[in-house]
Amino acid sequence: MNFDYSDDQKMLKDEARKFLAAKCDAKVVRGVLDNADRAYDEALWKGVAEQGWLGVAIPEEFGGLGMGHVELCGLAEELGRACAPIPFASTVYFVAEALMKFGSQEQKAKWLPRIAAGEVIGAFATAEGKGPVTARSIGTSVSDGKLSGEKIPVTDGDVADLIVVLAKDGLYLVEKGEGVSAEVLTTLDPTRSAAKLIFSGAPAERLGSEDGIAAMQAVFDRAAVLLAFEQVGGADKSLEMAKEYALSRHAFGRAIAGYQAIKHKLADIYVKNEVARSNAYFGAWALNTDAGDLPLAAATARVAASEAFWFASKENIQTHGGIGFTWEADPQLYYRRSRQLSLVAGAPATWRERLVSQLEMKNAA
Repeated sequence: MNFDYSDDQKMLKDEARKFLAAKCDAKVVRGVLDNADRAYDEALWKGVAEQGWLGVAIPEEFGGLGMGHVELCGLAEELGRACAPIPFASTVYFVAEALMKFGSQEQKAKWLPRIAAGEVIGAFATAEGKGPVTARSIGTSVSDGKLSGEKIPVTDGDVADLIVVLAKDGLYLVEKGEGVSAEVLTTLDPTRSAAKLIFSGAPAERLGSEDGIAAMQAVFDRAAVLLAFEQVGGADKSLEMAKEYALSRHAFGRAIAGYQAIKHKLADIYVKNEVARSNAYFGAWALNTDAGDLPLAAATARVAASEAFWFASKENIQTHGGIGFTWEADPQLYYRRSRQLSLVAGAPATWRERLVSQLEMKNAA
């Protein structure tokens, strides 16, 4: 089994990296970070849509490119390297995946082409600010096609046009508008907005017939693999930044990269990054083939990638020394994103528990 990108997939990644280098440098990220009135970079979002990235894994019959999830994983890695300030994950990893997994033909035909064209921003609303989501903790409910309740926090909830909402009896599609209001939240990473969504009799359409918690977890498993690739990309970029600074910064007549403490720091980042990458590749295979091992692969990839990105971004700041803690330095962008991504679709502790449970089930079989 070949756990690597094909030549065509590598070419796609290379082109994506070139595009993002030209359209999403640190100034673009800071343009959102430093402006409280901007939730994302509109020009970058339009450019990504024009490149066709939003529809890479969406079937051609629904307006996508139909290339597959491995290609989407490659794009996710490059978006993570660029720390792209756009609602790509919420729209593609969560809402599009939920529609492809559970949507009817009519729902897919209505929404997937618009997602692929960049006309719709999505959000996936599950948490209600009461700790881990369980069947007993869900307060949101639907009566006569009207949904009521609150969800907090919802990534990109303030800019979303289409929201997939977890209610007591399942997942529902809700359009932003009647019966929906949003309160913007202050978070550690302003380049990825979040909101509290309040539903007051909002028109809602059932998405699939599955149990709500089971359907949510199925979407989370799929999104976890894609998020892991974003985290791997961010971790690799953090290592690259730390290495470049260590080679250029001199102290006591020599580059600090020559000191053992810095060498060990960079080596530790590299090891964690490679572990995360290998687990992410396992996840990509499971996602692309819809393998039975997807829940195990997703949990493994998620745990390893969350740890790698947090460690790499933290040590990148440390390698930069005093300047690394200043507002003008760029390492903070990746530390913020590492914290944000680690909490999307469940915190690392939740995924560690899921990993243990999946291993126990596998061993008991």
